[in-house]
Amino acid sequence: MAQRKILIDGLALLATACGGVPQRAGNVPSSTPRPAAVSGEARTCLANLDASGSQFSPMRDRYYGAGCATVNAVQLTAVRGDRSQLGVSNIGPVGCPTANTFAAWARFGVDRAAQQILESPLVRIETMGSYACRNVAGSSRRSAHSTAAAVDVAAFILADGRRISVERDWDGGTREERQFLRVVHRSACRRFGTVLGPDYNAAHHDHFHLENEGNAFCG
Repeated sequence: MAQRKILIDGLALLATACGGVPQRAGNVPSSTPRPAAVSGEARTCLANLDASGSQFSPMRDRYYGAGCATVNAVQLTAVRGDRSQLGVSNIGPVGCPTANTFAAWARFGVDRAAQQILESPLVRIETMGSYACRNVAGSSRRSAHSTAAAVDVAAFILADGRRISVERDWDGGTREERQFLRVVHRSACRRFGTVLGPDYNAAHHDHFHLENEGNAFCG
């Protein structure tokens, strides 16, 4: 319980944040963490993430310039499923609000769909990362990844050993696997601000782009 208290204590948070090195795309110069007061909104977000049963470490705010930063971010290692912890692989810094949305989707949208449709609970979500200092493909606009407000999800590992891949199973899986992927995609659309998948364009043939920003765009 003492560890939980540290996670939601504003002053202790700044003193004990892990300061891990975020993922960077391209030749982005390393940054110096900037001390800042922890807002009430940030404390509430971390408290909610803790209450969800997620496992995470708060990170110091880092600013990389050119519109790229990780502010109020966490290193997420697991989220809570109905029966057990769900591992999250290959994920970097992710903004706390995005982490909360992701945690709720993983439990109520993915784990339960796996149990109902595939008759096996979820044990791990494989991602293709979160923070990356880059633009939206083909544009001069910064991607939500540049502020750690997006996660790319590639596959789902079930307790019975099956790996359900967006790339392989969106069109090529069994009827149940295709149904599962479409159900979790629609569930994401109800929670995130922007969701992009294989039917959106060729760039998303192998993953779901889950973005907390946007105005309910589902593609």
